[in-house]
Amino acid sequence: MTQTSSPATLSVWLSAARPKTLPLALTSIITASALAYSEGAFSLPVALLALLTATLLQILSNLANDYGDAEKGTDNEKRIGPMRAIQSGAVSLSTMRKAIAVNVVLTVISGLALVTYSLDSLQNVLVFCGLGLLAIGAAIAYTMGSKPYGYVGLGDISVFTFFGLLGVLGTYFLHTGTLSVVTLLPAIGCGLLSVAVLNVNNMRDIENDAECGKRTVAVRLGLDGAKRYHYVLVVTGIASLMITNLLMATPFWLLAGWLVALLVTKEHLAIVQQAKEPKELAPQLPQMVKCALVSNLVFVLLTIFTLIVS
Repeated sequence: MTQTSSPATLSVWLSAARPKTLPLALTSIITASALAYSEGAFSLPVALLALLTATLLQILSNLANDYGDAEKGTDNEKRIGPMRAIQSGAVSLSTMRKAIAVNVVLTVISGLALVTYSLDSLQNVLVFCGLGLLAIGAAIAYTMGSKPYGYVGLGDISVFTFFGLLGVLGTYFLHTGTLSVVTLLPAIGCGLLSVAVLNVNNMRDIENDAECGKRTVAVRLGLDGAKRYHYVLVVTGIASLMITNLLMATPFWLLAGWLVALLVTKEHLAIVQQAKEPKELAPQLPQMVKCALVSNLVFVLLTIFTLIVS
């Protein structure tokens, strides 16, 4: 692996942060915030701090993945995805470790500001601090360390938990100080759509991951099985959000807004199902991020408009 002693440029670090994946970090926050707004408990500072913290966590995960896959040799000339910072030689392993450390510090500061602003109870503050540390640990341990859980196929569970259940339920609690059963379906929807993004990434890299011993769910299922799994993730994720709108008594004419998300998603699913080679799926990673973001934005807008017209 090529190492470099020259400082990486800003463009290199922007690329390492993988900005196309960052909207994924925002979906659970905006979804939970819209639900809190519908309950009359929305707080702009909470929403902004939650968005900042989630974005920093997503960047941390991306930097840690860059480091872990480079260290283990998974980022090699056979990898189909875009060239990563360490793989290209633009950033050394030691420099990336420092960047990860800086990101952890920024994430902790942002997270502490979020929970101390939002919560009055010391017990709740401690619980959320613990959850925050778990999220940081999960972001790092996905590919880094001697036993990265991403290499045994547990990444999907982690993404579903932190970008779905905890992301939505936790943010809603920070806004309202309570938990509500109405948030469960949107949390599941956000989580499944986030897992679908990871699954596209893993289908794209399925051959190289298998050779390098990275046993993702896609590797375990095989390409055809991973395609079927992807279909279930996307359809169930969107259905969870749509059903929530129905339960909220969203007017029928407003539900027509879902046609936008369904059209975007239908095209993506068709391309995934027709792909014969993993390399054909490379352009579908940003498309899946787009599907997840559009679906959540439709849900958010319909939730707010339902409140306005009711």
